[in-house]
Amino acid sequence: MARYTGPKERIERRIGEKIGIKGLRSQLGKTAITKKPYPPGIHGHKPTRKLSEFGQQLKSKQKIRNTYRMLEKQFKSYIKDAAASHKDAYSKIINSLEHRLDNTTYRMGLAQSRDQARQLVNHGHVLVNGRRVSVASYQVRVGDIISVREGSKKSPYFMNLVSQWLPKYDAPGWLELNKETMTAKIKGMVTVEESGIGAGDLQAIIEYYSR
Repeated sequence: MARYTGPKERIERRIGEKIGIKGLRSQLGKTAITKKPYPPGIHGHKPTRKLSEFGQQLKSKQKIRNTYRMLEKQFKSYIKDAAASHKDAYSKIINSLEHRLDNTTYRMGLAQSRDQARQLVNHGHVLVNGRRVSVASYQVRVGDIISVREGSKKSPYFMNLVSQWLPKYDAPGWLELNKETMTAKIKGMVTVEESGIGAGDLQAIIEYYSR
């Protein structure tokens, strides 16, 4: 599946905000934006002008899309489908993004970044209702049980690395997490507040794709 393979920390510098792309490095404040809090390139040091309405919408779109580590085509389809539905657009966007299997794996605390979580899914380490699913964009549903394959639990990653941070991790309210078995149940829908995405950013991306 297609994915972005370019320099990740340049994305945060271009957006001008920390979005946690580098996992532990982001948590420890060791990413490039901490040392260079200005856009990349030879003109990065120059004062930036106030963004236009379109510029603000574009920034919101880039921030959310890169937070969930998605390419433009798939991200656009999520927003278009939500805007065209008769349901609450904000809720539909949030749940389409948060209920992706790679994001759910990340929210379970099994990975320290969404890129790392996607790799776990793609390599077949994650099960949905006891069945191996290796598609990162797979949409989990309320009541689904997400777990780690038994054979994978014996790997150095899960035995030595995950065991270091998982006991201290607090899962969001829409997940019922059993840290000992590395299993989680999808309890319900995700609220805007739980996602960490601002309502202003959601409205901005809807307006961006409505042009």
